[in-house]
Amino acid sequence: MGEPGFLITGDRAGGRSWCLRRIGMNAEWLLLEDGREVTVGRGFGVTYQLVSKICPLMISRNHCVLKQNPEGQWTIMDNKSLNGVWLNRERLEPLKVYSIHKGDHIQLGVPLENKGNAEYEYEVTEEDWERIYPCLSPNGDQMMEENKGLRTKRKFSLDELEGSGAEGPSNLKSEISKVSYKPSQLVKSHGRGEVASQPSEYLDPKLTSLETNEKTTESGPPEVTELHHKKQKASNSSASQSSLEVFKVTISRMLKLKTQMKEKQVAVLNMKKQTQKENSKKIVQMEQELEDLQSQLCAEQAQQQARVKQLEKTFQEEEQHLQDLEKEEGEEDLKQQLAQALQEHWTLMEELNRSKKDFEAIIQAKNKELEQTKEEKEKVQAQKEEVLSHMNDVLENELQCIICSEYFIEAVTLNCAHSFCSYCINEWMKRKIECPICRKNIESKTRSLVLDNCINKMVDNLSSEVKEQRIVLIRERKGE
Repeated sequence: MGEPGFLITGDRAGGRSWCLRRIGMNAEWLLLEDGREVTVGRGFGVTYQLVSKICPLMISRNHCVLKQNPEGQWTIMDNKSLNGVWLNRERLEPLKVYSIHKGDHIQLGVPLENKGNAEYEYEVTEEDWERIYPCLSPNGDQMMEENKGLRTKRKFSLDELEGSGAEGPSNLKSEISKVSYKPSQLVKSHGRGEVASQPSEYLDPKLTSLETNEKTTESGPPEVTELHHKKQKASNSSASQSSLEVFKVTISRMLKLKTQMKEKQVAVLNMKKQTQKENSKKIVQMEQELEDLQSQLCAEQAQQQARVKQLEKTFQEEEQHLQDLEKEEGEEDLKQQLAQALQEHWTLMEELNRSKKDFEAIIQAKNKELEQTKEEKEKVQAQKEEVLSHMNDVLENELQCIICSEYFIEAVTLNCAHSFCSYCINEWMKRKIECPICRKNIESKTRSLVLDNCINKMVDNLSSEVKEQRIVLIRERKGE
């Protein structure tokens, strides 16, 4: 699903955090932030949106909720989901809070018929932030912002720059004021997200050209001056952006110098521990390089502070100049921006309506599939009951001894092909030596193992009462 959009802050970096690690994957982990309620589902407005590619209706709109109790213990609650939430292979009761611990297994939904495991299975774990961060899943707000950005992407023209001119320098100024000179801080690029590759020596020519442009606009005819103001505003914005990009390049150079300095420090310490006496010359040389890097870093910082002050001064002048221009053309620009915003709003509403219709069609199709599956299961159940009923009829009519009216026990087949219990026919032959059914003389008896095995297997599928009754009868006959 792409890289997560979290920014590593100083408080979180190097610490440990709770998360739900997705089993079998190094991605789509769910972060459990302290003091924040985490909601999971396929609908909009949840913390983490899970859209199943195999079965879209497996995850409910608001499937479950995870939050901390007053003691700081993380808990989970099934929010009346259709396919349930399973904690350590046991399904949770809806709207009931359960505590979770490190190593617990959490399952959302049920496995499909042709799969052994569910699609979304997680393990509760606590890991270092550096280990968790590359594997995190973006939350719902970040996904909505990303999708909105893709839909409303547009190019800035000179007219748009004029319309937003009053805000540009102030924003640039605020961004510069927020920049820290600590080498450990992350530097984000401005504009298209790319770091400019221009050297820092181009800063002064841009600033001098900006000053000469301001001087030339102070005199001249009114019409020429107005046209020149528009062109100058665009050039001033590009000059400010170039200056900011040069400033960012310098910051990145300072970060690289700081990193090199730390690497040298680590190398010096390791070298001192391993071969303190043998490599004394190398240690002295590396310490000298470290001092050179430190002095170079201090010089860069001093130059950068001077450039920042110069940039702030330039931005203030540009802001004042753009505010003057805004008084003349502010109303027209606001109308154009309002019309464009309304157009984007209607476009977004149309896209949402189309998505809603498509989703309703998918739901109807899935409901039909569920109804068909339910009918098929009912047919299979009816067939199974019919087979069991037929099997009971066969047992009662064909596999019962005519003497004791019970299922054959140690079945014996006579020479006339009629079968009886071994115990029953022996008792009968004490009185008469003829078949109880056809009245033929009994000449031979043959043990029928096939009938015994068949009856035993069929009795295993009957009720426990029938099984116990047959066991008692066998014991009584063996005792006698």
